[in-house]
Amino acid sequence: MSPSHSHDPPLPFSVPPRSRFVPSLGSCSRRAVTSAAASSPPPSPAGCRRPLRYAVLGAGFAGLSVAWHLLKYSPKDSRVSVDVYDENGVGGGASGVSGGLLHPYSPKAKLLWRGAEFWKESMDLLRSAEQANGTAGSEDGARQDDEALIWRRGILRPPTTEKAADILLENAQSCLQSCSLQVLDMDAAQCLIPGLRVPLNLAVYMPVALNVNPKKYLQALFCACQNMAEKASVSPTEQKEFKLYKEHIDNLQQLSGDYDSVIVCLGAKATLLPELTNKLPLRNCRGVIAEFQLPLETMEKYGSQSPSILSDAWLAFQGPCTVSIGSTWQWKSDNYASSVSDEEALTATQELLPKASAVYPGISKWDYVGARAGIRAMPPLTANGSLPLLGCLNDVIGERSNCAFWLVGGLGARGLLYHGLVGKLTAKAVVSGDETIIPFEFTCWKVSKA
Repeated sequence: MSPSHSHDPPLPFSVPPRSRFVPSLGSCSRRAVTSAAASSPPPSPAGCRRPLRYAVLGAGFAGLSVAWHLLKYSPKDSRVSVDVYDENGVGGGASGVSGGLLHPYSPKAKLLWRGAEFWKESMDLLRSAEQANGTAGSEDGARQDDEALIWRRGILRPPTTEKAADILLENAQSCLQSCSLQVLDMDAAQCLIPGLRVPLNLAVYMPVALNVNPKKYLQALFCACQNMAEKASVSPTEQKEFKLYKEHIDNLQQLSGDYDSVIVCLGAKATLLPELTNKLPLRNCRGVIAEFQLPLETMEKYGSQSPSILSDAWLAFQGPCTVSIGSTWQWKSDNYASSVSDEEALTATQELLPKASAVYPGISKWDYVGARAGIRAMPPLTANGSLPLLGCLNDVIGERSNCAFWLVGGLGARGLLYHGLVGKLTAKAVVSGDETIIPFEFTCWKVSKA
């Protein structure tokens, strides 16, 4: 697909001159938690290009996707270092507490803008993570344990109003072959999920949609990055390093002298960087997810082949006795904690349970066992939907630097779907120094800000 901005004048952008290489981060007292390269890489031959150094801020969906693609698309026969910074570690932020439902459709079953590309790239990354996790090609999508990369396959969407049913039925006529939609009547839907309420004798089924274990997936994607670095470093002419630093970055200039490029993938926390405060068109929205379990003495379990449920609330079933129900929308929240107070949890369950019961009355038999939360970074609504914010930040920051700063932000509630493509586009732009690789729809926020 040719970029949709090919006829638009490119944004003025030139890569800043590369900074002088700083031989070792150890001199800055930064503690490496994980490294995928030899501790003493071989000396580079005379005349060899100096190492390219990239810093990625954030170890969630966006950050690890960018890191993986930087390792993949960095020049062959070169020395490359990719350092990831996240004080909470891999999946320690909003990505790690997400519901994990993955499909390329809106709640009304309409294919999202560039939905085919988003779906393909997210599935490609998932396969790489499966290979690193040792589960590639397995059919254990219904494994009910914390080690499963995919908790469940399939999502069912039963409408609860006539208007919603008409819209779903119309949108279901246009779908991806790689992620098909099926229109089911009540009998077929209840065959998949016994006890499901189907008030309008209609439900839309996504058989290959997934419920991904976000924490386990991110850990596996991190391992995939390690494996790629190790494999490349076997070559005598190629050296790739991949490291994680569990530390807080106070400001971007803290890293500017050490790296050729710094890519900000901090979600809602990007606006806490002083250089970006009040400069990004993002709105914070805290979401609480309630967790329920079936009592041990309950005989009827949720079917191992039954799909998750998408309605006014979503029900993501991890196993026959565990389910997460989400999510609330608390706008303008500045509460970044993943923990949830008793009061907040009570408010959330009072909001979510009636919505869940409307389509799955059996949820009343399940016991509340806890809640988790995260902050979504919500981008502006455009003619193509709510799209991530990408692009070079040097003009936004307004400071000349030898380091190029980039943003991957505003993934909102679709981080799992968006992260593959936005990470790929950003990495290619960073490596080439060409922002026009990124479709204009993802960078036009900077024109609006100007």
